[in-house]
Amino acid sequence: MKRAVVLLSLVAFALLGVALGFAQAPAIENELYLITPVSKDVHDPMLKAFAAWAKKKYNVDVKTSAIPKGTPVAYGQILEWKGRPQADVFWGGEGTLFDALAAEGLLDQVQLPKAMWDAIPATIGKPVSLPLKDPKKFWVGTTLEPYGIIYQPKLLKRLGVEIKTWNDLLNPKLKDQIAQCTPDRSSSSHASYEVILQTYGWEKGWEWLTKLAANTGIFTARSRDVPSMVAKGEFAVGFAVPSYMAFAEVLGGYDVNFVYPKDAYVTPEPMAVLKGAPHAKAGQAFIEFCLSEEGQLLLSGLGVYPITPGLKVKGPAGSNQEKAVAFTGGMRSFFEAEIGNVYNDKIAGEKKRIEDVNSYFRKEIAEKHKDIVK
Repeated sequence: MKRAVVLLSLVAFALLGVALGFAQAPAIENELYLITPVSKDVHDPMLKAFAAWAKKKYNVDVKTSAIPKGTPVAYGQILEWKGRPQADVFWGGEGTLFDALAAEGLLDQVQLPKAMWDAIPATIGKPVSLPLKDPKKFWVGTTLEPYGIIYQPKLLKRLGVEIKTWNDLLNPKLKDQIAQCTPDRSSSSHASYEVILQTYGWEKGWEWLTKLAANTGIFTARSRDVPSMVAKGEFAVGFAVPSYMAFAEVLGGYDVNFVYPKDAYVTPEPMAVLKGAPHAKAGQAFIEFCLSEEGQLLLSGLGVYPITPGLKVKGPAGSNQEKAVAFTGGMRSFFEAEIGNVYNDKIAGEKKRIEDVNSYFRKEIAEKHKDIVK
């Protein structure tokens, strides 16, 4: 009888110890690593704010860091990791690449409160609907951001050129005055190439892009270099520039303007937790933070737009939010007006299509650029 009592007591203490262990286990890990094309202008403030949010909500001090890579390069890196990633979250670019990663079994499903998930519309844009989240929940959009044209007003005035549409970039007066990033290293360039190709068709689209190359003075390896070069006056115009990168130059004190042409690609800046992520719970928490009202309001002061119809870019006079509204022509929400979109993600997302676009660019434009300019 005594032996039974002793054994039961030991079992009870063991179970209590396990229960206490579970109770004391942190809700999220204390580290978070991104792989992202989103520049430091956005990901640094978001990571810093997330660390404060996680401390307040979970009482965990989260160490954060980012691996900066263009979307196509980041996509390739994730494929190479083969389910053993050295990052937790992939953030930014075209949703088509996230779909491809999900098909490879390299993404975890997003875990969000139902109300937060439902608040994001399924699509945006006409005549072609652009997905803002994955119906299978392997990725979710975090913010809305157009890929447009940045320009130096003083240089354009000197050249006698006005920029309002894509076709204005073909003005012969802009020879050697355009900067753009290669589409095989930048999702903003790749998506904008697709806009042109899907507007005009394959042959006429490449004809248009070849004319653009004739006016191009440099093909950069990073998207972020394009607005920086224009802001410093090295080039008059930058093609396929994310709005927040252009706005960052304004906040830096540079005199630049931004044009959002008709049917320009609007990215939802997708986000996903990588399969096998070393800090998956922290990754899921980061997504929740980005889509919280606090996260969306912070993003809206960085030159991008809320992804939920209920929130608008708004702040006190002189705030970054109001500067961002003025910079993009007074728009406070992408849900206030009809958004034009010709980008078909089913066409653009085909693996062969992605390879064909990048291959054609390398062989027919990059390798022949000097001859095209001549």
